[in-house]
Amino acid sequence: MNLALFSIAGATSLLFGRARPERICENAVMKFSGHLGKMLTTLDDPVRYILPLDDERIGMNDLVGQHISLTYAGEIHCIACGRKTNKIFSQGYCYPCFKSLPECDSCIIKPEQCHYFAGTCRNPAWGEEHCLQDHYVYLANSSGIKVGITRGSQIPTRWLDQGASEALPLFRVKNRLLSGKLEVILKQHVADRTDWRKMLKGTPTPVDLPAKRDELVKTCSRQIDVVKQEHGADSLEFLPEATTVTIRYPVSSHPDKVTSLNFDKTPAISGILQGIKGQYLILDRGVLNIRKFSGYKIGFEY
Repeated sequence: MNLALFSIAGATSLLFGRARPERICENAVMKFSGHLGKMLTTLDDPVRYILPLDDERIGMNDLVGQHISLTYAGEIHCIACGRKTNKIFSQGYCYPCFKSLPECDSCIIKPEQCHYFAGTCRNPAWGEEHCLQDHYVYLANSSGIKVGITRGSQIPTRWLDQGASEALPLFRVKNRLLSGKLEVILKQHVADRTDWRKMLKGTPTPVDLPAKRDELVKTCSRQIDVVKQEHGADSLEFLPEATTVTIRYPVSSHPDKVTSLNFDKTPAISGILQGIKGQYLILDRGVLNIRKFSGYKIGFEY
C-alpha cells in the first residue's frame, strides 16, 4: 500500500478548506461529495480498491455489478497546494506546481534524465527521499511484455496501477538514474509502455517472465556491464531468484470496444460498474481513468 498517497489524500480536506467530505444516505442510496484522488490498492485476490474523496474512503470491490454515478461539480483544486484551477497538469497539479515541483519534472517520465547529481534538482531534499533510494527494474505483462522501473516502496503499487497481470523484478539499483539507464538498454528489445486499451480488453496470455528475463540479460550483458563499471559493482544487483507475481483484478466483464469517458466533455457519468483494472473504472458505457481527474470535485452515488 502506498502510504504516501494516504497522506496526500488525507490532507486534501485541509487544502480545500473543508473539515470532512459530505456523506448522505437517502432512501438507501449512498451519496458522497469530495475531490477525487488516485485509487488506493492492496494486492489481494482480486486486487482491492479504495476510492478516496477527500478524507472519505469508498470500498469499490463490493460495487462491481452495481449502478454508480459520478458527477463533476465544476471545481478543480491542485492536489499539492489546493489552489483552484481551470486545468490540471501531470494528473492533478496546477500550472505553478507543475512548473516548480520535483514530482512534476520531466525526469519523472524519463528517469535516465534524473539531474540530482548535476545539482539542478528542483528540490534536493525531495530528490534524496525519492530518487536516491533503491529502485527496481522489472518486467510486467499488462498488454504484453514491458520493462519498467519503480522505487522499492512502490512495489507492488506500480504494477497494480499499470494493470499488470504478471510482474517480475530483474535488478535492484541504488538510485533512480541507474534504473533509468538500465531501462533504456532493455527497452531496445521490449516495450516500455502499456497499451491501455488492450490492457482493459482482457487478461493477456501468460508469459514465462523468468525465461524472458534471462534472454534479455544475456542479450544486453555488455551494455549492463558498462553501467556497472561506470557506477561501481555494488550499484546494481541482478535478482535471479525473484519469482513472478500473478495479479487478478475485480472484473466481471471486459469491454469489446474501449470508449474513454471524460468529465470535461461529460460532467455526469453513470452506469453499471463491470470492473476495475489499473486506475480505470470499467462501466457498461465506457471506461474512466480516475487518476487522470485527481483534484476534480465530484458527487458519487451508488
